[in-house]
Parts: sequence; structure tokens; C-alpha cells
Amino acid sequence: MKNYKFFTLALCASVFINVSCTNDKDVYEDNTVAESDELTDQINSVSSITALQMLRDNELATIPQDPKNPITQAKVDLGKLLFHETGLALNPKKEESMNMYSCASCHHAKAGFQSGTKQAISEGGTGFGFFGEARVMSENYDETTIDIQPIRTPTVLNTAFQDVMLWNGQFGATKTNAGTNSQWTPGTPKATNNLGFEGVETQAIAGLDVHRLKIDPEMIQANETYKNLFDEAFADLPESERYTKINGGLAIAAYERTVIASEAPFQRWLHGEENALDSIEKQGAMLFFGKAKCYTCHSGPALSGMDFHALGMNDLSGSGVHGTVDEATKKGRGGFTLNPEDDYTFKTPTLYNLRDLNFFGHGGSFNSVKEVIEYKNAAVAENTEVPESNLSDEFKPLGLTAEEINQLTSFIENGLYDDNLERYVPESLPTGQCFPVADPAAREDLGCN
Repeated sequence: MKNYKFFTLALCASVFINVSCTNDKDVYEDNTVAESDELTDQINSVSSITALQMLRDNELATIPQDPKNPITQAKVDLGKLLFHETGLALNPKKEESMNMYSCASCHHAKAGFQSGTKQAISEGGTGFGFFGEARVMSENYDETTIDIQPIRTPTVLNTAFQDVMLWNGQFGATKTNAGTNSQWTPGTPKATNNLGFEGVETQAIAGLDVHRLKIDPEMIQANETYKNLFDEAFADLPESERYTKINGGLAIAAYERTVIASEAPFQRWLHGEENALDSIEKQGAMLFFGKAKCYTCHSGPALSGMDFHALGMNDLSGSGVHGTVDEATKKGRGGFTLNPEDDYTFKTPTLYNLRDLNFFGHGGSFNSVKEVIEYKNAAVAENTEVPESNLSDEFKPLGLTAEEINQLTSFIENGLYDDNLERYVPESLPTGQCFPVADPAAREDLGCN
């Protein structure tokens, strides 16, 4: 498969897409710290260098993981293939889409493991472009048959640092979601929480059904590579119990937890590479951990945090958007917990690898990192449906100058940009299928036979 060198972006602007004000609990220990200077002192005044460091050299044991799904290299190897496998597209609503889409259709490396379009399309989409920006609804589909979501596709990148998943945090049975059992509605994807896994695992398992994918035991056992990988990854289980949806989801989750932007310049700087950040990016980092107070909500190694905030951003709408946004989606966390205090709040996203994206916010209402920063700097809600009483206490004017906004933008776009995410993409699939999508138009865009 021919790969184009396009990647993703994230923003302190997105910083404000969904804000969170607690520090991530999982941090990495590292004996190497950045040389003491003004930025080091600033960071240590609000957090610590080591609290922001991600893993290096793919040390699996240091990755935050679900105790019910220990990460092994065999699981990661299997999950990497299943995540990109268009051959799992076995439950489409239309026969023409058999073997044409995958998990990676909406979460691919070229877009920072989110979607290159405002609204991601799995089944029912056609085309790809360079980084997924050209994918549109097929003429043979309509809004009743296409597989879309009424909200921006969240990234898989750095999800090891989250214990619940989705903008409303509905997936995950522990920690943040402790006590939400009454909302795990039987017969819905939320019921997957009853398996007792954390968010990454729960979403990976539930997502297979939601997005019309299938772990077919016969297909798996007929493919020597997949059979051997399942056998190695789940050797402790009887062979009759290995090739299942749950195990496939657990392997995908193990892989997703390894998808970390650990080679971004800021991460390199945190590990002692003094010149990894240029002077403007360092000034932006000073603002991030100082005057702009971004780190109040974007904390921990992923600069994400685990709280939910209302920033008054618009919901998904406009050109290229199909369907309508339901009330539960509009209310974010409140739509899941049914607690009015949670209405219109959304989970704080990671800020890594946002540079190549064109849509930001849970509704994709901003077109650049800088736009989000300007929005947060002004702190005037764009969504009139969000009551002022629900807006986050953190949503207030920052008093940044135009120069400071540019410096902060540079830090987020460049300092937090890992330009080697293709290391998480397989060279080919055991089935020989094209990926991340395999419809005729996409194959032409991707240069895939």
C-alpha cells in the first residue's frame, strides 16, 4: 500500500474543546529530565517534568493498562492488524460494502488517528484523498444506511491515559464511571460496560458491533497468520474460546494503548533533548503552563486529563454533515449520566498531533488550532443552546496578545507533533486487503491494488 506523508494536529484550542482539571494518575518514571531552565521551573511550579513524560522505546510494561487485559506483544501485534483489517467488514447493510472498511477508516494515522473529515464515514463512504479529507457518502447510501456519528470522531492517540472513552465518557466500567451502572442500558452499546473493563477495552469490543465489523472464527482459523496470533495472544484459553469478538476487541485495545505520540519534540525535550523545541515553541510552552493556564485542564502525559467541561461550542452541522444531532449527544456527559450538572460538558481531548486537521471541537466548528485558542482567549460561547450556568468555571478570558496566541499555537501545532505515527501502521494485512478503506475510489487514492 502506498502511504502519503500526511499527519495530524491537536490544539490548546482543542484544549478548550473539552476541558479537564485533574491530573492524570498514570505517569512514567524516568531518570532523565530536561536541563533546568525557565521552562523547566515553570512546569515544575504547576506539575513536574516526569509527570508529563510518555514512554520511550516501546516499553510495554510502562503503558497504563487494564488489569483485566494485560498488554503483551502478541496482543499488540494481533490488534494492530485487526484495527486496520478491512476484511472484518462482514456485517454491512449493503452487500457492496463487504470488506470495504475498518476501525482505521475513522481513526487513521494520516489524520492523527482521528478522521480527516468533519464527520467520519465508515460503511457507506467512498474515496479517501491524502489524509481522509476526500471521503464522502456513496451515491448508493442515504442517512438511514450510512455508518456515521453525530459528533466529531475522537482520536485513538494517547488513549492509554484515559479510563473512559468517547466525548461523554460512556465506555468504561471503573474509576471515572464508578457508580454509573444504572446508565448501562441493556440492549445498547453501553451495556458492554457490564464486562467490567476500562474504557479503551470496552469501546474496542462494543465498536465492532456498532460499526458493523465481525470477528469471524472461521475466517480467523482459515488464515494462518491470524490463527497463530490469536493462539499466541490467548494461549491461556481453550482453543474453542480464542477466536471471539471479546478477544479480538481486547487485542485491538492492547494495540490502541501503544499508539502514543512519544516522539513529539516536547516529549524529546522532557527527556533531556535541550534543542528539541525552538525558542517560539518554548515561549508557547511557557504560556501553556503559565499565563494561558492550559494545563489547568490539559494535564498528564497526554495533556488530556479526565474531567468534563462545557465550553459552549457548537454541535456538528454544516457542509458534509449527515443526519441530526440528538439531545443526548448535545448534552455530552449529561446525556449519559442524566445529571443536569453534567449537561453540555465534554471530555478533555489530548493536544498531540493536531497540526494537519481542519476541524476542531466536538462539533468540528473550528478550522484551526489558532481559532480554538482565540475562542478560548475571548471566552464568548458560540452555542446559544448552552445555558451560561452550565459553562465551565475555566471558560474565562485569558488576556493573551496576538503574539502570545501565535506562540501558543506554535507549541501545540509543532511542539506536540509526532511526525512518525506511521510506525503504528502495518505494511500489509494477512488477508491482502487494502486499508484503511478499500472501496474502488479509495483504492485509487491510496495507490492500492
